[in-house]
Amino acid sequence: MTDPGFSTPRAEINARIDKLQRRLEHDGIDGALILQNTDLFYFSGTIQQSHLYIPAQGRPLLMVRKSLERARQESPLSSILPLDSPKQLMRLIQENGLKPPAVMGMELDVLPTNNYFYYRELFPEVDIRDFSIPIRMVRSVKSAYELTLIRQAAAFSDQVAESLPNLLKPGITEIELAGMVEAQARRLGHQGIVRMRLWGAEMFYGHLMAGPAAAVPSYLASPTGGASVSAAVAQGPSFRKIRPNEPILLDYVFSWKGYISDHTRIYAIGRLPQALVDAHAHMLDLQEHIKALAKPGTSAGELYTAALEMAVRKGVGDNFMGAGADRVRFIGHGVGLELDEFPFLAYGQKTELKAGMVIALEPKLIFPGKGVVGIENTHVVTPVGLEQLTHAQEHIITI
Repeated sequence: MTDPGFSTPRAEINARIDKLQRRLEHDGIDGALILQNTDLFYFSGTIQQSHLYIPAQGRPLLMVRKSLERARQESPLSSILPLDSPKQLMRLIQENGLKPPAVMGMELDVLPTNNYFYYRELFPEVDIRDFSIPIRMVRSVKSAYELTLIRQAAAFSDQVAESLPNLLKPGITEIELAGMVEAQARRLGHQGIVRMRLWGAEMFYGHLMAGPAAAVPSYLASPTGGASVSAAVAQGPSFRKIRPNEPILLDYVFSWKGYISDHTRIYAIGRLPQALVDAHAHMLDLQEHIKALAKPGTSAGELYTAALEMAVRKGVGDNFMGAGADRVRFIGHGVGLELDEFPFLAYGQKTELKAGMVIALEPKLIFPGKGVVGIENTHVVTPVGLEQLTHAQEHIITI
């Protein structure tokens, strides 16, 4: 149950702030000034145009330019104040009984350079440091409340995957089928926005492509790209008609009340060539192998290495997570309020898995000129390993 009128329970927000304050104290930082929408929502319960100041000790201040009334309705924080200009920040901090920071953390991974220079001029005596990694590490371990929302998103992901066979017909274009699937997602309550933190990364609902078009690479940090409807998008479905006997990829994100589930399923009209059927089976085996290894304390990089080694043993290493120079060197990624959260199951990553992390594990094979096969499921890390949250049929679904 949430507090009346609040988007996130008061106890949940308080627990998140407490974790961040412990990190601030540990790192010798007097306070964090939070501006990015996702981080604002995580620590305050609102994304209204605001500056959130969280001191290492004391009560946080949410200073709002627009809309103050809505921020007070959505956020359980006790100190929500109007802000006409960032020039008032230091005065408001002092007037509310907090010591002006000598060292202040900011989200320098996403803060535009011009904004950084503005705050440098605004606070000439303050040592501004990047505090983005501690913020992201706090967010990487989900609470019971967050897991409830992610489980619901995963249940909706399954419903979306199960709806596609009833919409699929010979001759339909990728873009038309995508629109029908997305309409089903919207009916279920998909928020319509898939948030990503990486600069330049964009995503609509996900990727729905078929045959050779699905194997077209793109700029996105993803094993799949897609021919798309234009070079202005350069990813996702195109106007190409879906043909019999080719793999159809549904790699979609369901976003429910901010929280994300990521999943992939493969379909076909008629039978696929046996080589592609076998390749898909290899990815199902690889998924189970990684799930058996992914326990708290295991480093994220170890899982990628183990996955690559198994793909090579299966004889599909050249097509694993891309082909040629377009290959990506990861096997999965954290999900939560953003699609690209910690941890990244990527080459060389030393981050250790912790209970409560949520991971999208996505072993895929890309065959240029033929298509894509593979699987993706969202999992939560438990004390004994991964618990799978998405459960729709994993084998190739033939229409």
